Amino acid sequence: MTLVPTVRRVLGDGPFAEIGEPSLAVVDERSRSIAVGGDLGSVQWSGSGTADSRWRRHRIGVYGQSGLRCRHVVRSRYPVRALAFHPVLPLLAVGTGCYDGGYSFEGELLLIRLDSGEVVSALECPREVLSVEWHSETALRLVLAPCDDWENPQAHELGHAVVVARSDWGAVGQGEISAEEPAAPGEPAVRPDHSAEARRILADLAASAGRQWSVRRRVWAVEGTQDGRVLAALDGVLVESWLPSGDLQWAVEDEEGGRQLVPASDGTSVWTNAERHGRRKGRRWETSAPRVDRIAVETGEVLETLSPGVFTVLVAGGGRPILRPLDGRRKRAERLMMFDLDGPVNGPGVGSFDLFNHPFHVRRGSRPYVLVGTDPGEPHRNKWVTALGADGTLRRLFPHSWVPEEHHFGGPAIEIGQSLVYAGAVHHGRGLQPGGAYVVRRSLSGSVQWQHRTDHPATALDTDGDTVYVAYNSGALTALDAADGSVRWHTELEVDGAPTAALSLAVTPQGHLLIGTVDGRILECWPRQ
Repeated sequence: MTLVPTVRRVLGDGPFAEIGEPSLAVVDERSRSIAVGGDLGSVQWSGSGTADSRWRRHRIGVYGQSGLRCRHVVRSRYPVRALAFHPVLPLLAVGTGCYDGGYSFEGELLLIRLDSGEVVSALECPREVLSVEWHSETALRLVLAPCDDWENPQAHELGHAVVVARSDWGAVGQGEISAEEPAAPGEPAVRPDHSAEARRILADLAASAGRQWSVRRRVWAVEGTQDGRVLAALDGVLVESWLPSGDLQWAVEDEEGGRQLVPASDGTSVWTNAERHGRRKGRRWETSAPRVDRIAVETGEVLETLSPGVFTVLVAGGGRPILRPLDGRRKRAERLMMFDLDGPVNGPGVGSFDLFNHPFHVRRGSRPYVLVGTDPGEPHRNKWVTALGADGTLRRLFPHSWVPEEHHFGGPAIEIGQSLVYAGAVHHGRGLQPGGAYVVRRSLSGSVQWQHRTDHPATALDTDGDTVYVAYNSGALTALDAADGSVRWHTELEVDGAPTAALSLAVTPQGHLLIGTVDGRILECWPRQ
C-alpha cells in the first residue's frame, strides 16, 4: 500500500511565505504577535485558466514575534483592508472587501480566535469593511463602504462609521451582526494603500530575527533531473536550479517569470516560456516581446532563443520545440509552430486558443498532443484530443468530452502506456458545481477506463506509472491507483503545520515527489518507510 509522502525539504522558504504579496501588517506587543494580510495571486496565466475556479487568493497570516513562526493561516474571499488585535482577548478582527466591478461593495468582518484558529464571519450580509478599530474591550468601530454605487457616484469615496458593542466578542457567532445594526450616515473616507508600509515592517521583523525577507510567489512548473537537481519556473524567474545539497545554484530572472518547463531532447537543457502582460507607460500600454529560451541545466546559460513573434505555449512531446500561438482574440485558424535546425516550419492548423478550453499540457508524452475544435468559427466547441504524427499531420483520437451533452474545459494531462490521464471541469452557467471537476483515464481509442470526480479543479498531475498524483487548488493532494482510479491516499498540504496549495508537481527520476506551491516554495517529498 502506498503511504502518504512526508515533506523532507522545503526549497525557497522564508519568513511570511504563506501570505504572498503583503497588503497590510500589524504588530501587537501585548500578545507578541504579528498579523499580515496578503495576496498569493491568481492561479491563471495566459496559457491556462482552468484551475482558477473556486480559488481564494487572499490570506491572513498570524505569526509569533519570536522566531516568526506561522500560527494560523486563513483564506479570505476578499482582499484584506484592516487588522486589529483585541486589547484583552486572543482575538483578531479583520476587515475585508472590494468593489465587485459593477454594482456592490462586498466583504466580511472576520473574527479569528487566536487560541483555536476558529474563524467567524460576523456580518449578516456581505459588506466591504474599510477599517476596524477597538475602542474598548466591548466596542469595535467599523467603517463600511456603501452597499452599492447605484445612483451614488460618490460611493467610492464614502464610508459609514459605526461602533458595534458586544459584552464578549469571543462569543460572537456567524452572521450575528445584522444588516441594520451598522447603519450610519455616509461621510468621506480614505482608502489608504498600506502595502509599502507592510513590506517595510516585514523586512524589519525578518532582519531583527537574523533572516531576510522577500516575496516569492507561484511556482508554475517543477522538474527533477537525473543528477538530483530541481528546476523551477516561477514569478519573476524564468528558470532556477537547486542543487541536491539544497543550495540555489543559479536563477535566470525575468520581468514576469517562466510558466512552463519542457526538457529538451539533448537531456542537458530545458525549454521555457515567459508570461507577458501589457503595462501602462504614460498614456500607452506596452508589452515586452515574447520569450522562449533553451537553458543549460548545468550553468543556467541561455543556449537558444526562439522568436515566434506572438505569445505561445510549449507543446511537449516533440524532438524539437513545438509552439501553439496564444492570441485567441484574433479568431484566426492558427497553426502550430514547429522548429527545426533551420528555423520555424508551419505546422498543421489548430484554430485559435482559449485559456479555459484548450490547455492540455501532457507530461511524459511519446508524441505531442493538443486539443482542437472542429468548428473553425467556434474552436472551443466540440474539441477533440489530437496527436501530432512524425509526418507533421494531426490525427484525431477521441472527443475531449465523453458525455455528448457536456462541455468540458481543458487541464493538465499525462500519458501512461496506450492511454491518457487528464484533468478537466464541466462547464456550467453558474460556475463550477460540486463534483464538476474530474480526473479521467481514457484509452487512445477514447474508451473511459475510470474517472474520479471532485469539487475543485486540478492544478497539476504526474505519475510514477503505478500511482497518479493529483494536486488541487483547494490545497488537497490525492494519489489515485493508475489501474482503476481508486484513492490510495488523500491529504491536505501543509508546511510546518500551515496550509498551502500546489500549483505544479513532478515525479523525479529518483521517485521523489516535487511540489511547487502558490506561495513560492518547492516541497521535496519522500514516501514514508
